[in-house]
Amino acid sequence: MSLNSLNAVSPIDGRYRRQVENLAPYFSEFGLIHYRVRIEIEYFIALCEMPLPQLSDFDSSLFPELRKIYTEFSEDNALEIKEIEKTTNHDVKAVEYFIKKRFEDLGIGGFSEFIHFGLTSQDINNTSIPLSLKEAMEAEVLPVLLGVVARLGELATDWAAIPMLAKTHGQPASPTRLGKEIEVFTERLSAQLDLLKTIPFSAKFGGATGNFNAHYVAYPQYNWQDFGNKFVNETLGLNRSQKTTQIEHYDNLGAYSDNVKRINTILIDLARDVWQYVSMNYFKQKIKEGEIGSSAMPHKVNPIDFENAEGNLGVANALFEHFAAKLPISRLQRDLTDSTVLRNLGVPFAHTVIALKSLLKGLNKLELNQDAILADLDENWAVVAEAIQTILRREAYPKPYEALKALTRKNEKITEKTIRDFIETLDVSEAIKAELRVISPFNYVGI
Repeated sequence: MSLNSLNAVSPIDGRYRRQVENLAPYFSEFGLIHYRVRIEIEYFIALCEMPLPQLSDFDSSLFPELRKIYTEFSEDNALEIKEIEKTTNHDVKAVEYFIKKRFEDLGIGGFSEFIHFGLTSQDINNTSIPLSLKEAMEAEVLPVLLGVVARLGELATDWAAIPMLAKTHGQPASPTRLGKEIEVFTERLSAQLDLLKTIPFSAKFGGATGNFNAHYVAYPQYNWQDFGNKFVNETLGLNRSQKTTQIEHYDNLGAYSDNVKRINTILIDLARDVWQYVSMNYFKQKIKEGEIGSSAMPHKVNPIDFENAEGNLGVANALFEHFAAKLPISRLQRDLTDSTVLRNLGVPFAHTVIALKSLLKGLNKLELNQDAILADLDENWAVVAEAIQTILRREAYPKPYEALKALTRKNEKITEKTIRDFIETLDVSEAIKAELRVISPFNYVGI
C-alpha cells in the first residue's frame, strides 16, 4: 500500500484501491476531464462533417490527429488543464483553452473558435458523465455482477438435489431444496438486470437553456435538433433528451440509481441468508493458510466476506437513494447542486464493486456441510404434518388439520416414530397408509 493510500480519506482510494482502481478512468477527476476533451473534439468533428460554411475547407485527414488529443490524453495533459483552471476558475472553459492550444500546435488555430461553439458547459458535462457511466458499467461493473450471478447459477446446479429444512418466521417449515433457494436469487437478479438494460443513458445537448439559441441565431438554416440527436445518439451512443433546461433532468439517471439500488438490496438479502446458513453450520468455509478469523479465538472462521459485502452495499444504496431523490430537482432552468453530487457518481459504484468481489470470494469459499443439513431435517419430522393432512383432506377424512395440529403441538418431540405411529391410527385404507408412510422431511420438497 502506498503512502497516498494510507492517507486517503475514503477507503475507496485507500484500503480498497486495488479492488476498484479500474473505475478511476471513468469516475476520477482525470476521467471527467478526459471525457470532456473527447466530447469537445467529437463535437468539432461533427460540425466539420455538417459542414458549417466556415469549416467546409477543414482537412478531414486531420481528424485522426484531433482524436489523438483524447486517445493519447495523459496525466500531464490533465494537470495542464487544472493549471489553466486556476486562472479561468471554470473547469470546462479550461478544457476549451487546452484544445485551442493544441489546434495552434497543429497549425489550425484559425478554426479554434469553433471549439465549444454555441455550447454551455452542461452540454459537455451532461454528455461526458452519462458516457463515462455507460462505459464503466459495460467494462467494469456489469462483468463483476454477472460473475456473481453465474457463480450462483453453478452452485444452484451443484446443490439442486440437496433437501433442506426451510425456515419461515425463523421456524421450521416445509422442506425445500438448497439449489432452488439459490435460484431464487438468480431469478431476482436476472429480472432486475433485464430492467436495467431498458433504462437509457440520457444526455442533455442543446445550448444555454436547451433551445439551441446560439446555434440558431448564427445559422438559422440548419436543423440543430436533428444535428443534436445525431451527435448524441449516433456518435456518442447515448440518448438525447428532447426538452431540457440548461441541464439534463436526470430522471433516467434517477431510475438507474433506483434499479442498481434494488439489485444491491437483493444482494444484501443474499449475503444475510448465506451468513445465516454459515451460522447454522449448513456451510463451512475453506480456510486459507495464514488467515486469522479472530484475534482472540483461534477456532473462528468468520463469514467476513458476506459482512463486508453487506456493509458496502448499504453505503452504496444510501448514495443511490440520494441521487434518485436529489438529481431530478433543479431550481428553474438550473442550479449548481447537481454538479457536486455528480462528482460522487463513482462512489456507490465503487462500493458496489467491492461488495460484489467480496460476495464472489465468499461464495467460492463455501463448503457444503450436508450432514448438518440432513440432521436438521431429521430433527424436524413435524414438518410432514402438512403433507399428511393435505392427503387426508383429499380423501375427505374428518377434520384432518385439527388432528395434525393436536399431534404436533404437544409438548413433546415429534420424531419419525411419532409420525409413523400416528399414521397407523388413521381410519384409512392400507393403500393410503402406504402413501403416507413414504413421506419424510427428506423427500417432501415439492417440485
